[in-house]
Amino acid sequence: MNRPATAALAALSLLSVTALTACGGGSKPDPATDKPQTGASKSASTAKAPSPTEYLAATIVTKADTDGFNVEEPDDEYAFAKSTDEVTVDKPACAPLAYAMNQLPLGTPEADLTRLASGQTDAPTQLTKGITFTYVTLASYAPGKAQSAFADARKAVDACGNGFTAKANANESPYDSVTAEKVAPAGDESLGFTSTMTFRGVQHVLHGEVVRSGDVLAVYFSVDGMAIANGRPSDVKLSPTVVKAQNARLG
Repeated sequence: MNRPATAALAALSLLSVTALTACGGGSKPDPATDKPQTGASKSASTAKAPSPTEYLAATIVTKADTDGFNVEEPDDEYAFAKSTDEVTVDKPACAPLAYAMNQLPLGTPEADLTRLASGQTDAPTQLTKGITFTYVTLASYAPGKAQSAFADARKAVDACGNGFTAKANANESPYDSVTAEKVAPAGDESLGFTSTMTFRGVQHVLHGEVVRSGDVLAVYFSVDGMAIANGRPSDVKLSPTVVKAQNARLG
């Protein structure tokens, strides 16, 4: 506002501002600049940011994003483990891979969320035909923690080529091998891997991917549980539809 030219108007203006401030309608000085804050900037500075849990819930992939895939919460009844505390690995460096392939978050996130996307295979070279399953686990971290968790996953892929065994409660999962797999660049950094496991004499090829976008990690994992249960070999790659949709939502 332009100040009135005369001292009388200046005094009147000052009294008006004082009265408005006393009623709660005025502005308070910003201690950093000693200048009044506008109502808009004050509202912006006090607006509540979403919590990590709220952010993940608003960001995780949905059925509407995936062109026909069904997206739902996985059934805990069939979970390998309900938390990383329940998991032991014969080679500790391989723990991030055990978590990634069992829908558990990497590192120490502030919040995490998992969805299961099921639908028809959309990669023509897959060994297994029919319904396939791609798990998506999102985790939000304090600044710098996502980078650290991603680095540990990269080290695990390099260190666990000869396989490892993970145990949780009465469950045991022996993985025969782990190799790096080329994936399309996504987010700030991305990492793909392939693992093999043998169950009742039948080999299965599993695929995973980790994408870091800022302080959020997206972990993808594909498996054909019915093929494993029925003794059929399987090699189910990640659904490009699901991966692209989730990466797009992360920005």
